[in-house]
Amino acid sequence: MKLLIDEEPIPLLPSLVHLVGINGALVMQQVHFRSLISKNVRDGHRWIYKTYSDWTKEFTFWSSNTIRRIIYDLEEKGYLISAHHHNRMKIDNTKWYRIDYTKLPASTFELEQVTCSEAPCAPVEVKQVHVAELGKPITKELKESLKIKNKDQVEMNLDVAHIVIQYLNDKTGKHFKATSAATKKMIAGRVKEGYTQEDFMKVIDLKVSQWMNHAEFNRFLRPSTLFSATNFENYINELAVVQKSKKRLLVLPVLDFTKGDEHV
Repeated sequence: MKLLIDEEPIPLLPSLVHLVGINGALVMQQVHFRSLISKNVRDGHRWIYKTYSDWTKEFTFWSSNTIRRIIYDLEEKGYLISAHHHNRMKIDNTKWYRIDYTKLPASTFELEQVTCSEAPCAPVEVKQVHVAELGKPITKELKESLKIKNKDQVEMNLDVAHIVIQYLNDKTGKHFKATSAATKKMIAGRVKEGYTQEDFMKVIDLKVSQWMNHAEFNRFLRPSTLFSATNFENYINELAVVQKSKKRLLVLPVLDFTKGDEHV
């Protein structure tokens, strides 16, 4: 088993280690790198968001409890700022992070970085480099960057799933879970086909009005029936027919009572 570097290392600045410790420096470096490629701009700052489970995938050598302690320490010292209020849904407790660069020396992220895997006795030559020239900071970063490109779409699908399933539960009194893998997959599939959140709600309204009070059909008020590819398309077309029939209003004759009993 090789213990020497032949994969991409996690960069580490000695000056940052002196400031926040080795563990804190590793986390700060990853937050910094993620911020460089983040498109999540709030309040004039770039933010990243991750669950503690997500962090363990980057720092596979730490437990989630260890990561919690490190992040809490950085927050307490003011180097790391975190928030929940940027989440789209109130039930989402995923933490958002950004670095308070005003707490750091100006040169902290301007020097070439060395890795914690290097022998401590080895001389380190420090020179000025541009941030963009730094190597990718974690293993399989290319694969990770591809995931980031699709993150906005994934988030949108998750939001739609939560809203749609909550709407279905409210209408039927049932307790389906938006976190179900099968449900998320079906809803994401319909969204990919171009259907909107409003389309889902219209289909739910239609089938609830038809099936809610019929025991033999009530059990079909479920995601697997309503949102399957074939059924959903059929229900959308059924909606078009129903809406069209509603537009055909009965035109009442205009009666002229001034003519008494005369017939035309």
